[in-house]
Amino acid sequence: MRHFSIGILWRVILLVTAGLGLGYLISRPPINSMLVMIMLVIVFFIAQNLYHYVTTFNRKFVRFLESVRYSDFTIKFRADNTMGDTFEELNQQFNEVLTAFRQARAEKEANLQYLNTIVQHIGTGLITFDADGKVNLINNAALRMLDIYRLRQLSELQETHPRLFELLVNLETGVRVLYNAPNDQPLAVQGTAIQMRGTWVRVVALQNIGNELQQKEVEAWQNLSRVLRHEIMNSMTPIISLVGTMRLIVNEDIEPTTTDHEAVVDLKEALSTLEKRSKGMMQFVNAYRNFTTLPKPTLRIIPVKELVQEVVQLLQPEMQTRGIEWNVDIEPEDLTIRADMDQLQQVLINLIKNALEAFHDSPKPLIEIRAYSPDNLKTIIHVADNGFGIEPEAMEQIFIPFYTTKKTGSGIGLSLSRQILQQHNGQLLVQSTVGTGTTFSLVV
Repeated sequence: MRHFSIGILWRVILLVTAGLGLGYLISRPPINSMLVMIMLVIVFFIAQNLYHYVTTFNRKFVRFLESVRYSDFTIKFRADNTMGDTFEELNQQFNEVLTAFRQARAEKEANLQYLNTIVQHIGTGLITFDADGKVNLINNAALRMLDIYRLRQLSELQETHPRLFELLVNLETGVRVLYNAPNDQPLAVQGTAIQMRGTWVRVVALQNIGNELQQKEVEAWQNLSRVLRHEIMNSMTPIISLVGTMRLIVNEDIEPTTTDHEAVVDLKEALSTLEKRSKGMMQFVNAYRNFTTLPKPTLRIIPVKELVQEVVQLLQPEMQTRGIEWNVDIEPEDLTIRADMDQLQQVLINLIKNALEAFHDSPKPLIEIRAYSPDNLKTIIHVADNGFGIEPEAMEQIFIPFYTTKKTGSGIGLSLSRQILQQHNGQLLVQSTVGTGTTFSLVV
C-alpha cells in the first residue's frame, strides 16, 4: 500500500502547488490571461489524474464483477502491480478467483458432456418436456423406439403416435402404462415431474419390454409343456403295461380255450393298435423335451463368416437340387460375435429350411443372408427369402410352441430359435409381406 500512498501524496502536492500558483497569478495584477489559462489546464489534468488514480480499485472491482456476470474468465489483472504490494495481492486474488470460476465451468461442461453421452447411449428412452409441450431432451433410444428422427414439440406425436401423445399429456407421476408402438414393440411408459429454476418439467422413460414379455411367454409354455408331458407319460406308461398284460392273457388263456378265433384276432389287433398309438404318443411327448431343457449357451468369440458358411455348405446340396439361388453378404468380413456356435447354427438351419419351403412355383427363388453391426454394440443377421410370405393371421402365432402351418412339422422350430436368442440376450424378429417374401432377423 506504500507505493499507492506515495502516488497519492505527490499528486496532491502537485495539485496544491498548481493551485497556489494559479492563485498567485490571479492575485497579482495585471493578470496574464494566457498564464492563468495554462495553470487552469494544469490544475484540471492533475485533479483528473488524481481522481483516476484513486478510483483505480473501483474500476478494477467493476471489471471483476462484469467478468463474473458475463462468464468471461479470460481477463487477467496485473497491469498495476507497480502500485504496491496491496494491489499486487489484490490482482492475485482476482486472478485466482477467476481461475477457480474457469475450472468450475470446465468441470461443469465436462460433467454435462459426460451425462449427455450416457443419456444418449443408454437403452432406455428418455423424453423431457415443459408445460407448453416443448421437448427439451430426447435421446437416441427414444428416437429408435418411436421410429422418428427428431421431436421438438410434443404435439408432433399426434400424427405418428396419437395414443402415446394422449398418454404423455395425461401421465401421472409414478404411474406406469403400456404402449404398443406401430412396429409392435411393447413399451412401458413411466413419468415424473421435477421443478427446474421455477419451471415444472416432466421426465418420461420409455422401456422396451418385448424381451421380458417373450421370456415370460416362453417360461409359461415351458411350464405347461412340463405339466402336460408329466401327466401324459404317467397315463401312457400304465396303458402300455396293461396292453402287454392283456396280450399275454389273450395268448395263454383265451385263445386256447375259445372257438371264436375271429374275435381273438380282432382283440389282438385292437391291443396292437392301442399299444402302437400309446408308444407313438410317448415318442411325440419326448420329442418336445428339448423345448423345456435347452442347455445354457457356451459363449465365445466366433467369426460370423464361419458361422454362416458352415450352415450354407450343409444345406447347399438341397438348395441346388431345388434350383434355389443364395447370396451371402457379411460386412465387414471379419465381423465377430460372442455366441454359442452350435446353437446359432441350429437357428440358421431352422430359418433356412423354413425359407426352402416358402417357394411355390417361384420363377427365381432366392435366399439372402446378410450380417452387419449398425452400432458396434449389436450384430444383426438377416435371413430373407422372396417366397409367398406369411399370412397376417399367422404372424401373431408363428412363435407359439406347437403351432405350424405345414402338413408335417412339430411346430417348435421357431419357438426354440427365439428361446436360443433370448438366452444370448438377443432377439428374433420377423417381417413378412404376402407375395413378396419374409425376413427373419437375429439380433445378438
